[in-house]
Amino acid sequence: MPFVETGFAGLLIFEPKVFEDSRGYFFESFNKNTFKDAGIHSEFVQDNESKSQRGVLRGLHYQLNPMAQAKLVRVVEGEVLDVVVDIRKGSTTFGKHFAVALSAENKKQLYIPHGFAHGFVVLSDTCIFQYKCDNFYSKEHEGGVLFSDPDLGIDWGIDVDTAIVSDKDKVQPAFKNLVSNFEI
Repeated sequence: MPFVETGFAGLLIFEPKVFEDSRGYFFESFNKNTFKDAGIHSEFVQDNESKSQRGVLRGLHYQLNPMAQAKLVRVVEGEVLDVVVDIRKGSTTFGKHFAVALSAENKKQLYIPHGFAHGFVVLSDTCIFQYKCDNFYSKEHEGGVLFSDPDLGIDWGIDVDTAIVSDKDKVQPAFKNLVSNFEI
């Protein structure tokens, strides 16, 4: 099976089978049946793409119910450290984070279910980052957590004081002030 457990309920690393030859490579970046066989029934309705330079840190973002978004994220060009924080009250991993390197080279993807704050930092000169979402963007349901919150203890792999961060992300609330309507 192309899925690797992470120790967080529902959070999975997808490692597609890659076919390579002298012409290049081919792989299915998404197949509904493959995901369904793994118990993932997300119906993706929106695809997003961003391009960023080295040191850009985006996150930690989520959307509240009823507009929560499950995501399937991947890197098309470059490399990121992808980070999620479990914000599901009652979860055994509530307040803990998980990080994985995603790159064009390793072709790994991360399936992020509802109830996780998500962010990434670019480790390569540039990066093209794509993600599928199972719900539409809703500004009214936006939430966030401060990426540099010492209580989370996230090692972003760079000096966060030199990270390129949006004004919005610089003022997200600390985890102790989390607004979440996710429960397990």
